[in-house]
Amino acid sequence: MKNLDLFADPAHIAVFFIGLLAAYLAGSVNFSIFLFRVLGKGDPRSQFSGNPGVTNVYRQAGWALAALVLVLDVGRAAAVALLAQTFWADPLVPWAGFGLILGNHFPCLHGFKGGKGVANFLGFYAVLVPVGALWALGAYLAVFAMARIPFIASFGMLAVLTGFGILRWQSDPVGIAGIVITAGCIVWFHRGNISALMR
Repeated sequence: MKNLDLFADPAHIAVFFIGLLAAYLAGSVNFSIFLFRVLGKGDPRSQFSGNPGVTNVYRQAGWALAALVLVLDVGRAAAVALLAQTFWADPLVPWAGFGLILGNHFPCLHGFKGGKGVANFLGFYAVLVPVGALWALGAYLAVFAMARIPFIASFGMLAVLTGFGILRWQSDPVGIAGIVITAGCIVWFHRGNISALMR
């Protein structure tokens, strides 16, 4: 079941769309917003960049909470990747990552205002291309050491992971499309950061 002929079976179509919705809903659970509420810290979107991601959590609450959010984001994304591998044909697996990232950025549980999906992208592809994830972490550290700007370093990590993903699905245009579109969305989600840097 490597090609789109799997869509000839209505059951496969149903499994795909149910899985896509499940990935979106999983991404819609924003751990930083939840933890801030539990700890009585308000909403992480109310300060600094307005992004409830790891970097903004660190600015507001320190390394410990930021590390916890990172672990939860990466773990959730890894679980989504494992489930997609189990229930979907291989070329469709990257599309679960797309659903996850959309849920993270447009969370239905948090007023459709969420994060940018970087940690989730890392966790998702750490399962699918683990060697690529290690290289991507190295790229993040190297770029951050030079630029000292977290989102620029994230782009380095994103580029490496995308490259490894393309190699992983090099014979499957459907898989490649899922990877490239997801990575493109993450870059687009950072357009405010890019504009601010250019100014």
